[in-house]
Amino acid sequence: MKVFIAGATGGLGRLAVTRLTAAGHDVTGIARTDRSAALLDRLGATPARLDLFDDTAVTSAVAGHEVVMNLATRIPTGGSAATRKGWVENERLRRDGSRILVDAALAGGATRFVQESICFSYADHGADWITEDAALEPLSLNAAMVDAEDSAARFTAAGGNGVVLRFGQFVQPESPMTQALLDGAAKGRVPLVGRPDAYQSMVDVGDAAAGVVAALDAPADTYNVCEERPATRAEHLAALEAIVGHRVRMLPRAAAMVPVMAFIARSQRVSSHRFVEATGWRPTVPAVVDAWPAVARAIAAS
Repeated sequence: MKVFIAGATGGLGRLAVTRLTAAGHDVTGIARTDRSAALLDRLGATPARLDLFDDTAVTSAVAGHEVVMNLATRIPTGGSAATRKGWVENERLRRDGSRILVDAALAGGATRFVQESICFSYADHGADWITEDAALEPLSLNAAMVDAEDSAARFTAAGGNGVVLRFGQFVQPESPMTQALLDGAAKGRVPLVGRPDAYQSMVDVGDAAAGVVAALDAPADTYNVCEERPATRAEHLAALEAIVGHRVRMLPRAAAMVPVMAFIARSQRVSSHRFVEATGWRPTVPAVVDAWPAVARAIAAS
């Protein structure tokens, strides 16, 4: 298949491009810099030097591709995640980028559109499993994920196959959030907040990339793509303590009073059963909590 990808050089995009080209697909990826273009060349993809928000350029570049994917994202980290300004670029990528890509896909005759989304906008469900039918409760800071998912639905309504992938929190050595967890553990306090018995659904980024490839054969729908066995924050703390050899604390309970912190303090035990049934995809890391030692070694070796 001819596949066009926005976000092809990001943490997920690089691995997705690698898997897609290895499977024999003809991949084109947006490259905003010479460095990004060179990376795509090395991965066996064709760089498209354009601005995602240039409607005319995107329409021209997308023409002739069977599949269009929007993996472009810019999730803020650290203190900026608590500010509206920190989310502006990510919101634009989700809202305007998705709209432009869907318009281009429809104009160019593509038959499939794949949109990256997130599962951590579900409400707090305690220890209950969360399926795709559960209502979303995003903050106003990151509400554009709903717009992006609506764009995929518009593609389906027009006769195509719109697929939404709601990923768990990515875990990979290069991820700032992953590094923050391990760096925090070394210092005795990790950027986790909420109840110790609350669940946190994650996914190994390699498994997420495999999910992107599996989406080529998925019926039009919305799917959770997460680990099989989400752990509680207490279980993650215990795993991190075993690595660093001393006690590790979460952020103070008072931090959950800040709206964005209350958002990430929710308990979300997310099920990927629908995606597994539809595609046969299964994570090679079924429980991220068991993978922390390997992740720590990979970061130390980098």
